Amino acid sequence: MRAFGLKSLSVGALAVLGLALFLSAAPTLPQQQATQAAVSEIVLTLDPAQSKVHWTVDSTWHTVHGTFALMSGTVHFDPETGKAGGEIAVFATSGESGNSSRDARMHKEILETAKYPDVVFRPTQVEGKVGQAGASDVKLGGVLSIHGADHDLTALVHAELTGDRWRGTSKFEVPYVKWGIKNPSNFLLRVKPVVNVDLEMSGEVKATK
Repeated sequence: MRAFGLKSLSVGALAVLGLALFLSAAPTLPQQQATQAAVSEIVLTLDPAQSKVHWTVDSTWHTVHGTFALMSGTVHFDPETGKAGGEIAVFATSGESGNSSRDARMHKEILETAKYPDVVFRPTQVEGKVGQAGASDVKLGGVLSIHGADHDLTALVHAELTGDRWRGTSKFEVPYVKWGIKNPSNFLLRVKPVVNVDLEMSGEVKATK
């Protein structure tokens, strides 16, 4: 009877030990899979055909509305650190406001687009978290190259990611007079020294692991 009890105890102890070993080893595989599934970089490309730059500037008479066409765009960033890179380029020569004489002056005297045909933004840092799906609101910091000079710029960005596609908007201000670009004001017309920019964006999204 005692031998049977010891035998039963030994079998039970082995069973408990085996279960403990199984439970301690079981989380290893999912943890490895989770590590492998971690995203190291998110890449957003902009489709020029589905993206547009809108701008407005206030004056003593009315608010002037205009657009620019996107040349190309790619933004890539680390979702953990926020470190970003890429480039968004706009055709400065495409700028128009619906008034041919005003646009001619803008290109010749203000932006001097024959000399500076492109406007380029190079992102460096994302402030905030961008989810791999759904909506996110972040700040995107970087350097804007316009009229032959570089300027630090931070833009507010709203992005919505769905599968391999994304859509978004961005808002920022360009203090063009402060940045050395000619003020179009004259004795009859006063134009504010800041342009408000709204960017509509759409394109593909890719997450690398």
